[in-house]
Amino acid sequence: MKLPELSDSSKYVGLYVIDFGDHCAVGFTAQEVAELTESEKYKDCKVYKIHRAYPDGRLELKGIRAEIFRLEAGMFFYSTTLAAARKNFENLTSLAGKSLPPCRAKLHLARYEDDNFAVALIYPAEYDDEISRWLSDIQYKTNGAAQGGIQAVQRYYDAKLTILERHQLFAKTGLQSRTGRKLFDGLKSAVQR
Repeated sequence: MKLPELSDSSKYVGLYVIDFGDHCAVGFTAQEVAELTESEKYKDCKVYKIHRAYPDGRLELKGIRAEIFRLEAGMFFYSTTLAAARKNFENLTSLAGKSLPPCRAKLHLARYEDDNFAVALIYPAEYDDEISRWLSDIQYKTNGAAQGGIQAVQRYYDAKLTILERHQLFAKTGLQSRTGRKLFDGLKSAVQR
């Protein structure tokens, strides 16, 4: 795969490279990659996330399975009392209001059938690294057990529980994703942004 030369490679960190087979292109957002990999024509393309960029223009890439863009991941923070769980929920809601997350996410305060509680943070799986970094940056801490991942979300959905409170977290505004015709018409361009 031959990548195009980039004038300011650092602005591409966190974006994606797609290898279409006959050419590749740099600078896709996660939403754009999701739309492309869901299409019949581009379902088998190879996707890479740009993790680091160097002053000489080199990029450090990490291969990403295309199906990851159709999944949700989550972080679950458990408590044995409603008071502790509510405090965790309100703390995360407050911190998210001061420092927006890297993507849209849903936040639940849930009671399990066995009277245990969880604060559930559920988001698109392709943002797993960014959400982890964000939680660390905002210094979100709890006293109970924690669990995360794609399978944890499925276990949460399958559990007998009651959602006591819901809150939608909105992402900080960043690059505007293209959709539909506008996205597909620009695929021959080696540099997308």
